[in-house]
Amino acid sequence: MKSLVAIVVATSLAAVVACSKSESSPATEDASDAAISVQEVQAIAEEAYVYAYPMMENYRTMFVQAIDRTAPGYLAPFNEITHMTELLGPEFKDVVRPNNDTMYSIGWLDLRAQPMVITVPKIAGRYFSVQLIDMFTHNFAYMGTRATHGEAGSYVIAGPEWRGEKPGGAKAMFRSESAFVYCIVRIEVRGPDDLGAVTALQRGFRFTPLHAFLGRSQAPATSGITFPMYDADKAKSAEFMDLLGFLLSHVTPAGEDDLMARFGKIGIRPGALAASLSLDPSTRAAVDAGVGQALIAIHGAAANPSSLRGVTARTADGWQGVVGLFGDGDEMRFKYLARAVAAMIGLYGNDAVEAYYPIGVSDGSGRPLDGSEHDYAIRFEKAELPQVDAFWSITMYSLPDQLMVANPIDRYSVGDRSNLRYGDDGSLTIYIQHESPEKKLESNWLPAPSGPFSLQLRMYLPKPAALDPLYLPPPVEVSR
Repeated sequence: MKSLVAIVVATSLAAVVACSKSESSPATEDASDAAISVQEVQAIAEEAYVYAYPMMENYRTMFVQAIDRTAPGYLAPFNEITHMTELLGPEFKDVVRPNNDTMYSIGWLDLRAQPMVITVPKIAGRYFSVQLIDMFTHNFAYMGTRATHGEAGSYVIAGPEWRGEKPGGAKAMFRSESAFVYCIVRIEVRGPDDLGAVTALQRGFRFTPLHAFLGRSQAPATSGITFPMYDADKAKSAEFMDLLGFLLSHVTPAGEDDLMARFGKIGIRPGALAASLSLDPSTRAAVDAGVGQALIAIHGAAANPSSLRGVTARTADGWQGVVGLFGDGDEMRFKYLARAVAAMIGLYGNDAVEAYYPIGVSDGSGRPLDGSEHDYAIRFEKAELPQVDAFWSITMYSLPDQLMVANPIDRYSVGDRSNLRYGDDGSLTIYIQHESPEKKLESNWLPAPSGPFSLQLRMYLPKPAALDPLYLPPPVEVSR
């Protein structure tokens, strides 16, 4: 059976949606002096592109949301938090496979001059998380229901160049390996009538520069910066070297000196903003070939994630679950191909202990799900229900666009917060079809498109038993 992850890759995943330390031209004589072969140039370029891929995908999101004020997806400048005020639905087309479970608050932090302080309100009896992502796409810190027990507090987020200690009045300090950080806040929503309560909670989240948090009037100065334009075509060619040179200027990787020296052989180094311009035609062709091979490698690994070191995948009954693609720097460092796969199929995914996401695209007999061909049902015995400490949901997405499906009852997901009707024995049957089932079953109806679709189970705070072995739901079976 075709890998479920491969299907996600085939339809692509968009992003959710730094001047350098030195802007001198690269010392291009390095490659010629070493007289490296065309084959080695290609191999280094392939390695560098796999390394760079998640960083470039991250930068694409940052450029649109916090830098390019003319972009349709622009939200706010650095160090300001933006609150979404509605649950996402079929009208949202910026990112594939969006969730319909939580309200988002997001913001980009610029930590070059000083740390930022994130103030979190106390939230009890409701799931929430604050996910902090560095430029490598490592989830380097969390706050929230699991990580900080829902407690209120102020947390200092410091960049790699800051040498101070945690100030009094702050509960903790988290250090990033990069000067720019993405902050994603998710707060559980229990239905349309709950939006007001969630927006009130959102107002309790604040971003404050450290100097203001300490009561100082003067902000530390920072140097000016010119952000390079993000160009998707250039990011798939030898010109990726220039963007990587810029990005490396704003990170402090740990334990990668040998790797950086190897990249330097073809002109990639922090501040080398025009490395591609110095390439002669044969060398540039070798770099372009390396980029192509890297993309083949990333797509291939995405189709078979269990082949990746440190990644566990399980497939059964039309469902696939994968863990090990997301984590902090200690977990993901040196797992460059896994990191790239994660950025390709699910940029900004949570650590598995925070949320686990099995995908379903076929029925129990291995046939693709299609609402124009069949009606379906999925039956959970009481002991088969997803085991979570927060909540779970199943969301419907049409294929190939992987977006939510407009329907007459405006229902895009169902789960344990829905008004589902359970059997007397504690079992649960969900009806998945295009037309309404009989009226008495509509409480358990997840509307499907009249065409191909896929399902996403989301388990927030999965119980340990759900991750070892990986939990997968019962099969989706044809009911008509």
